[in-house]
Amino acid sequence: MNRLAGEPSAYLRQHAQNPLDWQPFDDAAFAESVARDVPIFLSVGYAACHWCHVMAGESFEDPAVAEYLNERFVAIKVDREERPDVDDAYMAATQALSGQGGWPMSVFLTPDGQAFYAGTYFPPTPSSGRPSFLQVLKAVHEAWTQRREEVERTAASLAEALAQPMWQVRTEAPSAVELGEGEPDAGHGPDWKTAAAAAVTAMSASEDRLHGGFGQAPKFPPTPGLEFLLRQAASGAGDTSDEAFALAGRTLGAMVHSALFDQLGGGFARYSVTVDWSEPHYEKMLYDNAGLLQALVHWIRLAESRPEASGGNSPEDKVPGDQGVEQLSVADAKDATSALIGWLMTELRLPGGAFASSLDADTVIDGVHHEGASYQWSAAEIRAVARQTVAAEGAVDEGRQTDELAAGVTAAMGIRGGAGRGGPLNPGRGLSATERIQWARIRPALLQARSLRTMPARDDKVVACWNAMLMGALAEAGMVLQVPAYLAAAVELGEYLREVHWDGQLSRVSHDGRSRGIKGLLEDYGACANGYLTLYAATGERRWFDFAGELVESLETDFIADGVVFNHSTVGVHGPLQGSRFAEPFDNASISGVALLAGAFISWSAYTGSTRHREIVENMLATVPELAQRAPRSVGGLLGAALAFAAGPLEVAVVGPAGAVRDSMVCQAWHSGSPGMVLAVWDGVGRPPVPLLEGRGLAGQAASSSEIAGGELPTLAHVCKDMVCARPVSTVADLAKLL
Repeated sequence: MNRLAGEPSAYLRQHAQNPLDWQPFDDAAFAESVARDVPIFLSVGYAACHWCHVMAGESFEDPAVAEYLNERFVAIKVDREERPDVDDAYMAATQALSGQGGWPMSVFLTPDGQAFYAGTYFPPTPSSGRPSFLQVLKAVHEAWTQRREEVERTAASLAEALAQPMWQVRTEAPSAVELGEGEPDAGHGPDWKTAAAAAVTAMSASEDRLHGGFGQAPKFPPTPGLEFLLRQAASGAGDTSDEAFALAGRTLGAMVHSALFDQLGGGFARYSVTVDWSEPHYEKMLYDNAGLLQALVHWIRLAESRPEASGGNSPEDKVPGDQGVEQLSVADAKDATSALIGWLMTELRLPGGAFASSLDADTVIDGVHHEGASYQWSAAEIRAVARQTVAAEGAVDEGRQTDELAAGVTAAMGIRGGAGRGGPLNPGRGLSATERIQWARIRPALLQARSLRTMPARDDKVVACWNAMLMGALAEAGMVLQVPAYLAAAVELGEYLREVHWDGQLSRVSHDGRSRGIKGLLEDYGACANGYLTLYAATGERRWFDFAGELVESLETDFIADGVVFNHSTVGVHGPLQGSRFAEPFDNASISGVALLAGAFISWSAYTGSTRHREIVENMLATVPELAQRAPRSVGGLLGAALAFAAGPLEVAVVGPAGAVRDSMVCQAWHSGSPGMVLAVWDGVGRPPVPLLEGRGLAGQAASSSEIAGGELPTLAHVCKDMVCARPVSTVADLAKLL
């Protein structure tokens, strides 16, 4: 029987009515395979995946395919977002067996979980050199029944090869970090600044100088790389600081002013099918948008400190890039940030304050999946909305104005006419002044018309990692942009994660306000530790700092052992998943769990003075130069952590009574782009809430006789770096000099 109906994953529940006897990835499914002595068909995908829906409609809903598969296999369905450990393990096997990877992922396993054949999408009939899915099933069944020993040897050999850690860190001695088969670095310590500069140069060389971004189609947002570039630009280190700033600005500008960003409703699509960002793949993921929100906020903070790059409210004020790509202006970055947060709050926010995982790439209309149908427009539809707009304005010459408005907007959206729906999501960059006026006129009516359409399905599962990333980004947005509602949303999200996902250990997923499934992975613990430290910095509430400390303790005790950093601490998992336990330092769509751990330890050591956590991070980061040389665009997370470590990081403590003076100092601190800066704010009365504030209470501070006589207490800012502190300052101007 099909056992998916009660699963927390929307993706699994989408397959609950298939004629296939799907099982979740659990002990019962593997036990059935052993008892029946049949292989396992493992299918991995996610709710917003277009080709996952295609294969489901073509094969998984076919009664003949289901009958054949049910009789000869045990079918297991996995949501890669819920179980990235399973996805990682079998993606490595799929790439080793087939030379490619992606979703849907189709893997055939022995009853003990070892992969022996794999691929991705299989069509219902042979096509373009691909066998049909039923042909694959028959070939695998034949191999299993007639060449069993050969199959088992292949599976065992592959499992053994994939079960070795590729990256290690030893915490007991300095410079004892190993990478693969290499020897520990016995030099005088890594040169992170040189590695960062070389990475900027390498990224610049791979920039698409015509359209912005990196590489060719399909083109993805380089989110962790953007954060590294912004940190390098803020550090002012070497000759590549300005280059990093310009590269980040052009990349953000290309994405924000393109079809990748929904100009009507807000939010970034997963990637662009085309090299010029003109045709998005329409799924919208929480992790992409959380990471890009942070990048936008950090860009605003950095660009505002560079008057020549601030830009203005009109296209003419933008700073052009030297390759013909517009650099993002502060004004446009603020507009995009507002639109992005508005979309998150409107379309992904759930009751209780958490956020859903994604919106689907497809819209289901009359039972049929149509990719991007909710967002695309035809020339006829644009004309109808233009007519409504002109009529609502009370224009005298309605016919002529309708023609002009429809023609201008249709051209701006790249629609070439005809009755078919097409064109990009919304207009991109490069609009003329007239086209921008036309777009502003018609946009409200387009948004209203779109709201009446059937919209894509939403995956309502709450993933701890992605929500924690968003929590930190919302808190920073609230403080940098001075919008209290953003910080309030971050606090409500923090309360949800603490209440629902934590019971002494962190759960990765919740659904309908109840935690489900596996314990949190490295990325969940790391993102939450970072997010709660940011929430503490923004609110000054000790409860968030204390909770971050529990998470940091778990990171140290559960995820680092015997020279290895682990993705998860589960004991007794199925054999091939042992390989997925080993964390790798490379980023994917979002920052790596290793980099999140490093960032949490750097901040924690700055707040507490813990030399142990500094030593762990120092040893972890020793491999950064080699990793950056090998894959500069894939280690943005660790490069950013290395820059934070090299910057001290900066420790800022603002102590004084609540009021305008303290608020101004806190605002100034939040506008510092110094990599990894930590901030603690306190009224100076009673017991210090965190170690960074010890000895800085107002009772122990020298004050002028006039302040004492007037019953006033001073507000002082203490700035330290590399265990060395400057003299406390009492003005915003003096604080700015220290930052």
